Amino acid sequence: MRDLVEIGMGRTARRSYDLDDIDIVPSRRTRSSKVVSTSWQIDAYRFDLPLVTHPTDAIVSPATAVSIGKLGGLGVLNAEGLWARHADAASALARIAEAAKDGAEPAALVGLLQELHSAPIRTDLLTEAVRTVRESGVTVAARVSPQHAAELTPDLLAAGVEVLVVQGTIVSAEHVARDLPEADPLNLKDFIADLDVPVIAGGVSDYRTAMHLMRTGAAGVIVGHGYSPGVTSTDRVLGIGVPMATAIIDAAAARRDYLDETGGRYVHVLADGGISCSGDIAKAIACGADAVMLGAPLAAAAEAPGQGLYWTAAAAHPSLPRSRVAPGPGHGVELETLLHGPSSDAEGVVNLFGALRRALAKTGYSDLKEFQKVGLTVRG
Repeated sequence: MRDLVEIGMGRTARRSYDLDDIDIVPSRRTRSSKVVSTSWQIDAYRFDLPLVTHPTDAIVSPATAVSIGKLGGLGVLNAEGLWARHADAASALARIAEAAKDGAEPAALVGLLQELHSAPIRTDLLTEAVRTVRESGVTVAARVSPQHAAELTPDLLAAGVEVLVVQGTIVSAEHVARDLPEADPLNLKDFIADLDVPVIAGGVSDYRTAMHLMRTGAAGVIVGHGYSPGVTSTDRVLGIGVPMATAIIDAAAARRDYLDETGGRYVHVLADGGISCSGDIAKAIACGADAVMLGAPLAAAAEAPGQGLYWTAAAAHPSLPRSRVAPGPGHGVELETLLHGPSSDAEGVVNLFGALRRALAKTGYSDLKEFQKVGLTVRG
């Protein structure tokens, strides 16, 4: 039964929970962390870590996408980001870092991002970025917005993209555009049916929208909108948001019902937002996520293009930005150490997936699918 509370005369709202509101319950059995698996597979692509990067220039360049792939995750390039607009994207990013060091106001940093993103997307630069990742031998993934998916996808597929991410702050099964008089709506079901690569789509925050996206044929559904405290502002700008624990659990319920509806088609749930430490990764999986999309925690990597700064793609929106440029959780940790350890940090921000292995071991589960059945409690 849904937990409804009265918020005024004649109006009720559902009580919902964030990852900070819940805890994982240990079981009667424990295991060695050496005998648990954190591997994850979507379509034909298998990964040692349930890690997909949030597609922002702050943490993903062609070089870091390669590094993340070799370390077991999936790096997602932003096909509408700076690497597709500037021949020297590193210099463009350096301008942002320098402005932040000089004490630029948050609005000025967002304005600089908007200026840099006003340059047109160049197919040659986009193809070159994808080629760099493809030639390394790791899985190639790129993100497009619903507004530009139909326009950019043919070039991305020709360049060698193997996993396509259609992501916006909020994504529905049908996106209606009015940018041009002759513009047709993007019907994701028709769009995905014409592709030979798996599509991950989102974000969503509720059961109904998750179910609609699953029915489009998406291989994965993104839950959330990359929420990171002090960085994203969708709740302040649009008034929209659902706490992550509830959002993930609702999407997992949609996945279960869709599995029954189709007689066995499994759609992956990816948690994007509200994750700041390794404990949050474990809780997201425990709530039913198959993988996590990490953003701000990866800004601490020495290899991160943002040089310790973090923002989401929504920061560069030309008229209604919904993200700030903010310092990440420290900087200068080698990416391999950040993901796999060892760590001297006791706050759960280094050795992120070594900690996930330990969480599985301490609760007695051998893999991620089993771990989704772990008990949960709500803090009083």
